[in-house]
Amino acid sequence: MKTLSKFGVIAAIAGSLFLSSCASDYYVADQPVEPVYVRPVAPYPRAYWVPGEWVYRGHRYVYRNGYYTRPRGNRVYVKGNWVHTPRGYAWRKGHWRR
Repeated sequence: MKTLSKFGVIAAIAGSLFLSSCASDYYVADQPVEPVYVRPVAPYPRAYWVPGEWVYRGHRYVYRNGYYTRPRGNRVYVKGNWVHTPRGYAWRKGHWRR
């Protein structure tokens, strides 16, 4: 009986993780237009500009402006982009890659 209940708990946790990972993709029919804004002056030498990103909030994508950060050793920033799928367009977040 204990083994069965442990299996049930593990299955419930795995199922919730799977469903939460699937819920992270939100689709739109057309890619939104990136707003134009002026990049501020770097706050310190060697500051790296991370470009703006699209974030899904309140049943729609909103644009979050870019920001400066310190460069990460031996990593390159990969800019986010729109991915076309059969369901529409989805935003793939930018990230640091080795």
